[in-house]
Amino acid sequence: MAGIKLPPKFFLNSHHYVIQSLLRTQTQDYFKFLQDRICKNLETVDGTSRFSEDSWSHQNGGGGRSRVLQNGGVFEKAGVNYSAVDSILSGRMAERMNVQPQSIFATGISLVLHPFSPMIPTVHMNLRYLELANGDAWFGGGMDLTPYYLFDDDAKHFHRTVKTVCDKYDPDRYLRFKQWCDEYFTVKHRNETRGIGGIFFDYQRDDLKRFFSFLQDAGDNFLDTYLPIVKRRKTEPWGEREKQWQLVRRGRYVEFNLLYDRGTLFGLETGGRTESILMSLPPAANWIYDHRVEPASREERLINILQHPQSWI
Repeated sequence: MAGIKLPPKFFLNSHHYVIQSLLRTQTQDYFKFLQDRICKNLETVDGTSRFSEDSWSHQNGGGGRSRVLQNGGVFEKAGVNYSAVDSILSGRMAERMNVQPQSIFATGISLVLHPFSPMIPTVHMNLRYLELANGDAWFGGGMDLTPYYLFDDDAKHFHRTVKTVCDKYDPDRYLRFKQWCDEYFTVKHRNETRGIGGIFFDYQRDDLKRFFSFLQDAGDNFLDTYLPIVKRRKTEPWGEREKQWQLVRRGRYVEFNLLYDRGTLFGLETGGRTESILMSLPPAANWIYDHRVEPASREERLINILQHPQSWI
């Protein structure tokens, strides 16, 4: 695979307090490395545009690197963000997390890729580590695929690749995280999922050392889950009808991110950089009043799948 060489896995001391101390540094190092690697590969695939970078500082400490590619040969908008910040949990945010208001450290990488072609799915990945002042710490994150036109081979490839990583650690992990993903990425007021899922996890506190290894494997394999799909579909023909459908579905994407997404709410509540938080939104979207799909169409098939999530393995 093109790109820079993968670093060795980070191995941590088994004592919890040592692990937690080292994780602050080692998760940040890994997320910065992964941001570099993914951006380099995406620029190669896009072939036209390059990422611009904004470095920013948080008011309570830390900051991040926001990278966005726009109007490229493949990607209409691609954002790959890294951050590591110290902040204070507001009473409302602390209540959502079922903890007392206190200081928090959070670091992670978050990406959303919106292609021009409606035949190429949008993809999202987020990997994060959080640590509270009271000593609690956990991992969260996941990745999911949001197609506009469903190709079964693409769905199977995405899920199969993700499952292979999960199976290295726990034979039940993929099924648990896949179900969690389907439940989390539900646009409740539409009674449909945002896409065809993947994996989602949060509050993973047990054996931080081992879960960090899993997190790295998931991040390292992201390009293998997505780029083969891009390469297969970037020459697929499409027209105005397909583009308009993509814009309608992007509207659903916006609805989920602004109403339900924990990362968006967390970032805004803790004083994060607004431009970086909202980089996940597509550059264009439509809301057509009382939009209906044609019976027995490809659009109707997608809606049926989104209303009844299925297994792709």
